[in-house]
Amino acid sequence: MREFLIAPSLLSADFARLGDEIGEVVDAGADWIHLDVMDNHYVPNLTVGPLVCEAIRPHTKVPLDVHLMVTPVDALVTAFAEAGADLISFHPEASLHVHRTIALIKASGVRAGLALNPATPLSVLDHVLEMLDFVLVMSVNPGFGGQAFIPGTLEKLRALREKVDATVQRTGRPVLIEVDGGVKASNIADIARAGADVFVAGSAVFGADDYAAAIGQMRDELDAVNNRPSAGSSNSLTYGHVNSPTP
Repeated sequence: MREFLIAPSLLSADFARLGDEIGEVVDAGADWIHLDVMDNHYVPNLTVGPLVCEAIRPHTKVPLDVHLMVTPVDALVTAFAEAGADLISFHPEASLHVHRTIALIKASGVRAGLALNPATPLSVLDHVLEMLDFVLVMSVNPGFGGQAFIPGTLEKLRALREKVDATVQRTGRPVLIEVDGGVKASNIADIARAGADVFVAGSAVFGADDYAAAIGQMRDELDAVNNRPSAGSSNSLTYGHVNSPTP
């Protein structure tokens, strides 16, 4: 039985009432809260900094999943860790020393992830996968919410699932696969069958009139995947310990 996690993205939330939005979506069944950090340099948009992370931290006990779409990366790793992030991911293209940045995240007491753009090959993981707690696969080009899912991501996920499962079997350490971009109830089952564990959903949740109904519909689709698992996926690891800020 695979454990699936849903992480609503605050990029699609109402920023005028962010604390209330977080409380409502957590009450509706969110497992994590996903925070997109953009610098108008690495990606063509500008969002939030560590002060927002620090401000929302008291509003929820669920993990804060910070996705850094910035360059340079390292200074913000420390700032977001201190602001209360539980997980931090970054893009390999944004760091001159990927191994060092991963080590910095982990030394900060935070779970470390590497984020892969649609055109980023899986080979970037070859020498660092054993260090990671999760891999974030972008199923849209980063920078804006509300984009359509890129269908070719499914094949990439299947290949990554094999790569991750082999690493987990060798090391015994869980490594999650997270997907961000165009995730909704109508495609979440296909994404799960391809190998994903964590599903970032922005407009599919915050754009709905009823957050609980939107998340519930996704859960129903994921339950069906567990009832009819795809061949070749050996992932049975749970990751509940991430709800603790201590790695």
